[in-house]
Amino acid sequence: MDKKSIIGIAVVALLFLGFAFFSSKEQKEYQEQKALYDAYVDSVARASQPVTPLAAGADSLAAADAVLADPADADSLAAAARVRQVEMLGEALTAAREAEAEEFTVENDVIAVRFSTRGGQVKGVTLKDFTKYAPRGERSQLVELMDPSTSRFGLSFYVKNGLRNIPVNTLDYVFEAQPVETLGDGARQVVMRLPVAEGAALEYRYLIYDTKTPQRDYLVDFDVCLVNMAHAMANQTQIQIDWSNDTYQNERGFQNENMYTTLAYRFPDENSIEELGMSEKSKSKEVSSQVNWVAFKQQFFSSVFIAPENVSYANLSFTTAAPESDLLKSFSAQMTVPYTPQTQNYDFAFYFGPNKYSILKKVEFPAGDDIHLERLVPLGWGIFGWVNRWCVIPVFDFLRNYIANFGIIILILVILVKIVIFPMTYKSYVSMAKMRLIKPKVDELNKKYPKQEDAMKRQQATMELYKKAGINPMGGCIPMLIQLPILIAMFRFFPASIELRGQSFLWADDLSSYDSVLNLPFSIPFYGDHVSLFALLMAISLFGYSWYNYQQTASSQPQMAGMKFMMLYLMPIMMLLWFNSYSSGLCYYYLLSNLITIGQTLVIRRMVDDEKIHAIMEANAARKSKGKKSKFQQRYEELLRQQEQQQRARRK
Repeated sequence: MDKKSIIGIAVVALLFLGFAFFSSKEQKEYQEQKALYDAYVDSVARASQPVTPLAAGADSLAAADAVLADPADADSLAAAARVRQVEMLGEALTAAREAEAEEFTVENDVIAVRFSTRGGQVKGVTLKDFTKYAPRGERSQLVELMDPSTSRFGLSFYVKNGLRNIPVNTLDYVFEAQPVETLGDGARQVVMRLPVAEGAALEYRYLIYDTKTPQRDYLVDFDVCLVNMAHAMANQTQIQIDWSNDTYQNERGFQNENMYTTLAYRFPDENSIEELGMSEKSKSKEVSSQVNWVAFKQQFFSSVFIAPENVSYANLSFTTAAPESDLLKSFSAQMTVPYTPQTQNYDFAFYFGPNKYSILKKVEFPAGDDIHLERLVPLGWGIFGWVNRWCVIPVFDFLRNYIANFGIIILILVILVKIVIFPMTYKSYVSMAKMRLIKPKVDELNKKYPKQEDAMKRQQATMELYKKAGINPMGGCIPMLIQLPILIAMFRFFPASIELRGQSFLWADDLSSYDSVLNLPFSIPFYGDHVSLFALLMAISLFGYSWYNYQQTASSQPQMAGMKFMMLYLMPIMMLLWFNSYSSGLCYYYLLSNLITIGQTLVIRRMVDDEKIHAIMEANAARKSKGKKSKFQQRYEELLRQQEQQQRARRK
């Protein structure tokens, strides 16, 4: 190793040791400052409380008596504590810490927002058009989106005090509230200001509109202004946002509401959203990439923090409350936004309102960018979501303009769906009739090829028979396949449709929740502690439809005999257990669907002439027997022959 290399290594080693020493010294100073600050805060808290013998303990009774006997000593202690506080925080922050907090409310036609000068935050939101669940005729308590005692929204950053960096959490300080100002466009502006240092302040500006348009009036603009803060801020690259609150139970049935209550968020430029999912305990997730908005989402309502310029990091979590409590979940979100000395303001917003598709779809950024809040409504993925967005919701909204009774609207919706798929239903019945009429010939083929080694020949002959008669073996399944996306779309639509919330029909007092005609003194596993009449009638109608359908198909399709238990008994029982705590509107829809399907089948059976169908089948068979086989049929028969030869070879 030459001389230059040795000198280079020595210089690098000295630089490394110097940097390590400097870093450890800085870290030690920071820990000392933090310990001093924490000790100081504790001393301030102790000094602000009167000392009593009971609180002092047996060993300090004499000292407590001396303080009580001489109030001047207590005043001196408080004065000394305040001097230390001013030295640490400065006069402005010290005064803000000592000030008394106040609360006031600003409202428009749809929401009432309660503010607190403690942290300059929103402490509560009341939705004027929605009430909590209660038995019929007793719904009077308005929906509260958060528990004021647990609601927290604060910013954390560092300010300079000489050579020291002092941590500041806005929740520890009282802002100065200016008089609420009514602007020319009908908006009301709330301005709260926190003096941080001489000539420097943190300012919150809230804007509440009253435009009579829900997508605007449920939004609260929230601007954070750093007024001359550059010289007061310590060297840092980000500001932390802490947002948390507990949500109340607003619906009937803890389990069903908890199923749809979670924490959701959206990545920038994405059409979909992410969720933490459902849990009866706790869940958390750390998101190290940018996030566009974060929502504390309940079944029918949401509180959403919107950051048009995105937050750079988010740590999200929730904890589920006990079912017997009045609360549902405790939400928490720690987020960060970038900071530079050139940063002067952040433009945020809150959405406090219902999970209503038509409203959320129209919420957008000032620049006109779609933020896809409508994805908070769980309409399903893929084709199921398309059916809901482009078919079910438009028809449902159209009918609501003319019909007030939601039971009738659901009935019309079922009829419209049945009309759309009626051609396929008719073809399905004709296909089953053909299968029934051709069964004697199928039985003859079974007798002709009774051996297991002749299974390929039997299948080939059966398919040839079906082809000549013009029978599609899958014809009976096509209507169900077409109807399945609609049934699943309805399964997602009804529990998530806020339009059904609070709407009564017959014995159900809320179509968005289960209808209970009998409360049980015990809970049955997988069933619950109540009897839902709509769910029970739906299961009975499903059994009736399955029984009738089985009678029509079992004679023509021998393989159906092995499915008798599942079709007739298992499916209705499973649906009863599953839907007993689900939306009564959904059970009512499935009940009507089953009844109308049975009615359609009976009508079609009277319309269809078996003799005419038989004549058509014979004509088809005669015509196709003279025709040339298609290439597909030739390839299919060749495949069957090859499979048969392979089976014979294996048996030898």
